[in-house]
Amino acid sequence: MRRLRFPVVAIFIAMLAVPAQGAILLDRVVAVVNQDVITWSDLYKAMEMDASPEIKALSPEERTKAFKKQEGPFLESLIDVKLELQQAQNDGITVSDEEVQEAIDNIKKKYSMSDSDLTSSLKKEGYSLKDYRKRLREQILVSKAVDRDIRSKIVISDAEVRKYIDENKGALETGRGYRISQIFFKMPAKKADMEVLDEKAAMIEKKIRSGESFSLLARKYSEDPTAGSGGDLGFIRRDQLSKEFISALANMKTGDVSSPFWTESGLHIIKLVEKPGAKTRGEIEDEARSELTRKLFNSKYAEWVKNLRSKAFIDVKL
Repeated sequence: MRRLRFPVVAIFIAMLAVPAQGAILLDRVVAVVNQDVITWSDLYKAMEMDASPEIKALSPEERTKAFKKQEGPFLESLIDVKLELQQAQNDGITVSDEEVQEAIDNIKKKYSMSDSDLTSSLKKEGYSLKDYRKRLREQILVSKAVDRDIRSKIVISDAEVRKYIDENKGALETGRGYRISQIFFKMPAKKADMEVLDEKAAMIEKKIRSGESFSLLARKYSEDPTAGSGGDLGFIRRDQLSKEFISALANMKTGDVSSPFWTESGLHIIKLVEKPGAKTRGEIEDEARSELTRKLFNSKYAEWVKNLRSKAFIDVKL
């Protein structure tokens, strides 16, 4: 029996009851998380659901081989989902049908989608509307738990804001910078694996274009330490950015998301949250407070996940 006691960034991955493609294999328990279990079919259904189109197009044997390499990391993400959902339920948090419908309506409005457009988009991704509602419900549930256990307890004083402004005066007042979020994959050790990451990034880009939340996808997929805060990098001066970032940002408007691009560090998908520009004193203070809040949230979130794991009974049976 193995009891895990290390923090990992929680990733939103739905454990959806979708018929697995390919050969039917015998089911078994691969992890026990407190009172819940994760089965082999849960693990492979989740990997099947989140696989790129290229992986889905492989033969059952080749697809299973590709999934085999990701069993461990993917299982850890499912364990985190279980722990976060359990915490939300222990806190007595609930999500109404109206809240789920409101989230769906907001997505349709944001991307100018009709009911049929949404259904068609979900079908292409392998979802039914029922599956999608379940996924949204779980995401809202965990988001409420994070708000209650972390965000509501973060307080930044005016003195801390003034100190931060004094220490970062040049960057904040010139306005020559960008507020960016990113989804990041580290440069693989083998060059051949770059193509696999290209396919994965293309799959994620497709999800973004079809209306899925950039922030939630960052939490789910990104390998950057900022994944827990939805990939928020905060304010970055232009002179701190690589030429690849500058090039990607050149024609982007606020709210735009880039296509995947490579740097010497790895593969990036970025979202432009705020454009450069002169700022008022009030805007500078708001930005400083937001940056301090983001940093404190990342720290508290990591502690929260670590604490959930430290108190949990986790038995991995892979």
